[in-house]
Amino acid sequence: MEIVLKSSSPRRKDLLTEMGYKFEIKVYDVDETMNSALDPLSNVKLLGLKKASVKKEEDYGKILIGCDTIVVLDNHIYGKPKDEKDAYNMLKSLSGKKHVVASGLAVIYKDKIFNDVVVSNVYFKELSDKDIYDYIKTGECFGKAGAYAIQGIGKCLVDHYEGSLNNIIGLPTEKLSEFLGEINGMEN
Repeated sequence: MEIVLKSSSPRRKDLLTEMGYKFEIKVYDVDETMNSALDPLSNVKLLGLKKASVKKEEDYGKILIGCDTIVVLDNHIYGKPKDEKDAYNMLKSLSGKKHVVASGLAVIYKDKIFNDVVVSNVYFKELSDKDIYDYIKTGECFGKAGAYAIQGIGKCLVDHYEGSLNNIIGLPTEKLSEFLGEINGMEN
C-alpha cells in the first residue's frame, strides 16, 4: 500500500519513519487561515483534512496523510513565531500555565475519509525572562507552534504533559495507527 505524507515537517517525517512505514512526501500550498466562526479544535481538524485532500485525485488509491498541529491557550491559537519578540511573548504567556496541543489528522484512502483531532495537555514551568531569552537564543523556537519543541531543548520549559507525546511533537501516531488499521481491515 503506497503512502503519501502531505507535510514538509521533519518531525512528522521522522515519526512516520519510526512507525516503520515507507512513504513519499508531497507538499502543496494550503490556505491555513483559521475560520473565525469555528473553535480552534474544529479549525485544526478541518486544516488536517484540507492538507490531505489537496490534489487527492492525482494519488487516488494511495493512502494520503494530512496533519496540522496548533497550540491553544484560553481559546487563542499560537502559531509559529514571526521573530524573537513574538517568540518571547508566546513563551511568556505560556509560562506557569497549562495549554493544549491539538493535531488535526486526516487520512484519505480512495473514497474513505478518516478525520479527527487529538488533544494533549502541556504544563509549563514558571519561566523567568532569562529562561525565555536563553531558550530563544538556541533558535529552536522558530518554525514551531507555540515557540517550543518538547522533543528538544524545549523540554526544559515543560513541567509535565498528559496525553500523546508524539501528538505534541506533531503527529498523533496512535490515532494514525488506528486509522491505518481500519484501512488495512478494509483490504482483507
